[in-house]
Amino acid sequence: MKRIFSGVQPTGTVTLGNYIGAFRQFVELQETYDCIFCVVDQHAITVQQDPKELRENIRSLAALYLAVGLDPEKVTLFIQSEVPAHAQAGWIMQCISSIGELERMTQFKDKSSGKEAVSASLLTYPPLMAADILLYQTDIVPVGDDQKQHIELTRDLAERFNKRYKNVLKIPEIQLPKHGARIKSLQEPTKKMSKSDDNQKATIRLLDTPKQIEKKIKSAVTDSEGKVYFDPDNKPGVSNLLVIEASIRGVSVDEVVDKYKDSQYGNFKAGVAEVVINHLLPIQQRYQELIDSSELDAILDRGAEKANAMAKATLTKMESAMGLGRKR
Repeated sequence: MKRIFSGVQPTGTVTLGNYIGAFRQFVELQETYDCIFCVVDQHAITVQQDPKELRENIRSLAALYLAVGLDPEKVTLFIQSEVPAHAQAGWIMQCISSIGELERMTQFKDKSSGKEAVSASLLTYPPLMAADILLYQTDIVPVGDDQKQHIELTRDLAERFNKRYKNVLKIPEIQLPKHGARIKSLQEPTKKMSKSDDNQKATIRLLDTPKQIEKKIKSAVTDSEGKVYFDPDNKPGVSNLLVIEASIRGVSVDEVVDKYKDSQYGNFKAGVAEVVINHLLPIQQRYQELIDSSELDAILDRGAEKANAMAKATLTKMESAMGLGRKR
């Protein structure tokens, strides 16, 4: 089986867009790939975090990974900071990176623009991300378009290491998402749904209560026409709600349009809300079972043990190739 690696930062709560665009695909991937999923908490501290909140978010994200359907017997799930090789290999990747190539990273430009001072870790984030991937001899990295540049750098750094020292690291392939559902903001349906959106009504989170979900969907921006049909350019709000229901039910948008073709917007929104609530209910129930359980700790302990063994094996080869330590 080919190996997949994916890491998600424990910042904010997973949104419906995250779930449809990524997490649900993870559940499918575990059937045909050797999947390694990591809560990348060390990446989260490139900006200041509240320690208590960060610790809660780490545990919450791990529980959500499992609640959506990941099977700990099929995947390796662990927390990045519990595997020391990540930071150690991250330093090695920094040492073979140039400041120029790191400064060209689009995300660094965006996040540092207009600021008097930024953390040095914001610049060196990509080498740590490269280490995360390369430690596990990863074959495929599924990422969105916004992370493609970082994976290209990962490939460059792996090739550079292999050429400069020894052929130790596997060159991973980039797997971009298939052209499918992109869930938009409920308040600005021309923009993607984001967990960092300041407008609380714009984003459905996986842990929102049924009442919150219903309220958010009922207040979703639509238009004044009053007819339900799919037209992303002229009816982005209505089209977004159609895509949400179609994605959750696993049916075509046309089928959802047919369901609501004679409905007023009020009934249309109520119907979409019901579908979302009913779909998320078992996920939320499983999450509540896990969040404070010894079961979650046992799964993360096993994941860390397995990840440590794999990562340490690669790190040892990297250090030996570079001449670090006393071993020859």
